[in-house]
Amino acid sequence: MIKRNYEEEAIKLSKAADIAIESFKKFPPQVLSKEQLNHVIVCYEEFKDHALNPEPRYRKMASLKYNIENVFTYFQESSGKDVEYFWKKLKEQNLDYVREDKLGKIIKRGKIKSRFEFEYVTDIIVPAEQENRITIEEAKLLGKMLHEFEFKKSK
Repeated sequence: MIKRNYEEEAIKLSKAADIAIESFKKFPPQVLSKEQLNHVIVCYEEFKDHALNPEPRYRKMASLKYNIENVFTYFQESSGKDVEYFWKKLKEQNLDYVREDKLGKIIKRGKIKSRFEFEYVTDIIVPAEQENRITIEEAKLLGKMLHEFEFKKSK
């Protein structure tokens, strides 16, 4: 297994954040107002800055994973010209990030394994149902998994 270096991974993530910003500017998501789009772009600039210039105590791969989640969540779970452009540009620049269906994996597994997944499902369940990316039955199953994870953690 190759040991990942924080500096290299942060630079790679900053390139992905730049591509995300470029994607939003080239193909603005129709669901966002101009003000919302500007806010999203500022957030991605902050994600990039936090990756490249973290407080010393956060200069760890574990901390960088939070930034990776921030940069990629939208592009993992959405569709449209901006999303397709983002993944195409990542591939062109040989940035080895992988597009995955996290929600599908969690549904298939039938269990939430981590706090990351818990927060992710909490954030995505309603929009996924509204956009018909999951069925009503899958939404109920995810709700049950959220409850089970919370109950297990509270013990």
